[in-house]
Amino acid sequence: MSGRPFLDSNALLYLIGADPGKAAKARDLIDAGGVVTVQVLNEFTNVARRKQALDWDEIEDMLDRIKQLCEVHSMTLVTHENAVGLARRLQYGIYDAMILAAALEHNCDQVLSEDMQDGQRIDRRLTIRNPFA
Repeated sequence: MSGRPFLDSNALLYLIGADPGKAAKARDLIDAGGVVTVQVLNEFTNVARRKQALDWDEIEDMLDRIKQLCEVHSMTLVTHENAVGLARRLQYGIYDAMILAAALEHNCDQVLSEDMQDGQRIDRRLTIRNPFA
């Protein structure tokens, strides 16, 4: 994969999953850098705490690594408004549309996600890729 990737939270969550191959791939993705938003960090934290029952020190260590290696951006009202339009037009849920809107806003050329349609092009500038396929 080349270009400027946006990392969806599901790609990061394999860091703490049971599949060692996917965990290694997730580490490689983070080590290569990319773009995330605070939404991605929040989703990662929620799943790590509630579903994986990690302690706060473990979660904060992983978040620190992600923040060191990836660009982290805030969400804005403009991002939200663009996401509503994308959700309506593409029939995605609002949280996935927020990921797409943020990726477009930050000039990413791909979204790395297992939850969206692999290979789909968005506005001729963004491609969804499943790095675990």
